[in-house]
Amino acid sequence: MINHEISAQWLTIEKVGEILRTGAHLSLSEDARHRITACREYLDHKIESHTEPVYGINTGFGSLCNISINKDDLSQLQKNLVMSHACGLGDRVSPMVVKLMLLLKIQSLSYGNSGVQLVTVERLIDFYNNDVLPVVYSQGSLGASGDLAPLANLSLPLLGLGDVLFEGEIRPAAEVLSRFGWEPVVLGSKEGLALLNGTQFMSAHGVWAILQTRRLVEKADEIAAMSLDAFDGRIEPFGPQVNEVRNHRGQIDVAAHMRLLLEGSQLIARHKEHVQDCYSFRCIPQVHGAVRDTLTYVGSVLEKEINSPTDNPTIFPEDDIIVSAGNFHGEPIAMPMDFLAVALTELSSISERRIYKLISGTRGLPSFLVARPGLNSGFMIPQYAAASVVNQSKGLCWPTSCDSIPSSQGQEDHVSMGANAATKLLRVVDNTRRVLAIELMNAAQALEFRRPAHSSPAIEALFADYRDEVPFVDVDTVMYPLIDKSIKFLEKCLY
Repeated sequence: MINHEISAQWLTIEKVGEILRTGAHLSLSEDARHRITACREYLDHKIESHTEPVYGINTGFGSLCNISINKDDLSQLQKNLVMSHACGLGDRVSPMVVKLMLLLKIQSLSYGNSGVQLVTVERLIDFYNNDVLPVVYSQGSLGASGDLAPLANLSLPLLGLGDVLFEGEIRPAAEVLSRFGWEPVVLGSKEGLALLNGTQFMSAHGVWAILQTRRLVEKADEIAAMSLDAFDGRIEPFGPQVNEVRNHRGQIDVAAHMRLLLEGSQLIARHKEHVQDCYSFRCIPQVHGAVRDTLTYVGSVLEKEINSPTDNPTIFPEDDIIVSAGNFHGEPIAMPMDFLAVALTELSSISERRIYKLISGTRGLPSFLVARPGLNSGFMIPQYAAASVVNQSKGLCWPTSCDSIPSSQGQEDHVSMGANAATKLLRVVDNTRRVLAIELMNAAQALEFRRPAHSSPAIEALFADYRDEVPFVDVDTVMYPLIDKSIKFLEKCLY
């Protein structure tokens, strides 16, 4: 069994993808165990020797922060917090994202700044390693005091409450804990707050989006290259000089990738009657490149986030400091996730325009990419479907991070709405994949009308793999199963 040791070592997004892909089990490094234990012992000592109120440890929460809590009630206070905050609603979060939430919460608690018990972190690891996945819902977080509602739902099963997904079925957490012989965790002071304060709902969605998008931008270039060749496009806009002179990294990389993909193509090398191509082909380096640059930026922000303790208060045992601040606020990742949704929508928008050109009946291609248009509608309506999906993504581009609705009697008076940025980002990722899948259908269909001429070895290999799944359309047929197969073809390598 592959093992990943949770430690202070920097956790890259690539490493997260590897952990998920290989099914690695988690364990705590000795250093992490020491940091967690030392922080807990410091906090216990502090509570015994300190008479002043410390937020969330011996006080109420939110606007109730001025109400002191008796020492005998501190454990009940934390349990009450988890129960009362478990107000998630809407669709269930996908199992993979829940698994990511567990991983990122474990990582965040491992730094020894949260004051949790070692047994609490170990039980989260038990959940992860045994695929005991708490049922979490997609709505309810303001993305500011941490992802309170979804993280409460994530934490309920630690207490033997709530539901979990286990062996393909949703079951009461108490039943699954009993099966493994696990006793419910009795929370110590501050632990409920440590579990609920944090950005792991937002971060898990963001990381999952990044992992998928990194593969998707590569496929977008491959599909665009097939479309360009099938449309009898020109190679000159992808030359090194014209792209390097503008000096944007993404643009330079996309142009180089397109040249590599089209190397050896009979189609790209032949004489062209037209002087230039329309923007959706000519400006692939500029648009696809801008998406890549955005992805690089957003990935760097999220990577910082997942390598940080984001609960509150933050405890520094070495400095004898407990600070109630705002590291749970989602603004640093809310705005970038909104930005990535915009970038991915542009990727689907330019893809839809290439679809439109391929079916337009120009440059020697038949109208709607069928041999007998009129009797056959061919690829007319897949373009409609793509346009509809792009329109929906454009609506989802309104930045949720621009909004704030005060909560907790005004104590929490500015929130990030980052959780909504995160969930809609995943919707845009899915939409973009659907549009690219439709472009691939059209590009492969158009390429067949260029025979006996061939594209490059790289594009012909993609074409052959695709044709193993999705056939050429000779006459009208039911199209939606073919679109679904095309989407599944692009889903093969999500991360």
